[in-house]
Amino acid sequence: MHPAPHETEHLVIIGNGMAGHRLVEALLKRPDRPARITVIGDEATPAYNRILLSPWLAGEMERQALTLREAEWYAEQGIELVLGERVTSIDRAARRLTTDAGRALDYQRLVLATGSRPAMPAVPGITLSGVHGFRDLEDAETLARIAERGGRVVVIGGGLLGLEAAEGMRKRGARISVLQRSARLMNRQLDATAATLLEAELGRRGLAIHTGAQLAAIEGDHHGRVAGVRLADGQRLAAHCVVVAAGITPNVELGREADLATQHAIVVDDHLTTSDPAIHALGECCQFEGTTYGLVEPIWRQVEVLAEHLAANPAESARYEERPSATKLKVSGISLFAFGPTEADAGHDVLAYHDPEQGDYRRLLLRDGRLEGAVLYGDTAMGPWLFSQAQAGSDLAACRRALLLGTADADALLDAHHSDNPDRPAKEAA
Repeated sequence: MHPAPHETEHLVIIGNGMAGHRLVEALLKRPDRPARITVIGDEATPAYNRILLSPWLAGEMERQALTLREAEWYAEQGIELVLGERVTSIDRAARRLTTDAGRALDYQRLVLATGSRPAMPAVPGITLSGVHGFRDLEDAETLARIAERGGRVVVIGGGLLGLEAAEGMRKRGARISVLQRSARLMNRQLDATAATLLEAELGRRGLAIHTGAQLAAIEGDHHGRVAGVRLADGQRLAAHCVVVAAGITPNVELGREADLATQHAIVVDDHLTTSDPAIHALGECCQFEGTTYGLVEPIWRQVEVLAEHLAANPAESARYEERPSATKLKVSGISLFAFGPTEADAGHDVLAYHDPEQGDYRRLLLRDGRLEGAVLYGDTAMGPWLFSQAQAGSDLAACRRALLLGTADADALLDAHHSDNPDRPAKEAA
């Protein structure tokens, strides 16, 4: 048992997004949590589920469904919640921070969960009125209003977020063009076949997809509003709105101004501790072993590690380590699941199945009987099982011929193989 926290111990969390809120929830489950917790968020609303912004934009759920906790909940839990204020400075020597409202707070431990913002390309016209990102609730509400007025919208970026924004705005009435710099959509997650299937389906829905498209400039009218975009090949597309969804920039300014170690983001160790032992960073604003974050799966694992570290003896607490993540697209009527490398190399055993009539495609990459990557389009039911087998390092050679058919067939073959090989190493267990 660890000793109870000192009655004056004060933890301040800067950022009331999903990462900061998840940390609060994790700490509240622990009897050895810090005695006093304050959460500061620069948005005026309590924490909400950003993952659901895409289906909300598409009109598939009500705004209330996004809320994680109402403001009253924080008070009931004894947590001070400060909304609509931005922390402007951190005095590390005094362990004190100041907000733009003039509020001063002392802390014993501090967590930076300041998130990220859209990465804006350095092209002429990027500051015109009508250029928007898609990161928070205010962005989503703005894009919904624009889409409902109709007209032409150009979305910059053919990755997860760009396609979700494009389809959501299309469903609300806008005419959409998507610009993808790569030769295929979602080039980091999909192989050429799956990307082609995805592009064809989006095209049938009315999205105009431009791959291999290099944005040269955003053009405006004489009122300073967006009028269209110009591509590097000279092509021009009319638009009254441009949505930039081409990557994110970690919000590191607060940490940098406090003279914490920063590179692309705020550098942390495997306890999510910055170069100041009293300050931690979490989520999209942090960087661990050169890696930055945009998916929730690794961030949830960071939360568990940091919650234990804040509540327990640091020498005994868990440590964060990198693990693979899987990708899913949140577009209604399109099922897609992928993980691992997108391209096969000479050492890969490639298994593929394609049923054009049903729109199903599956491709697996194995090396020495172990699964390294998968792309599933259409029927993705087997995705989580395959991902768990890959994470476990399972030897799937015994069920190779069933891997494209379904989990029941594959499990049956694995079980038969295991019964014939009782001494098989535990790490290969399905």
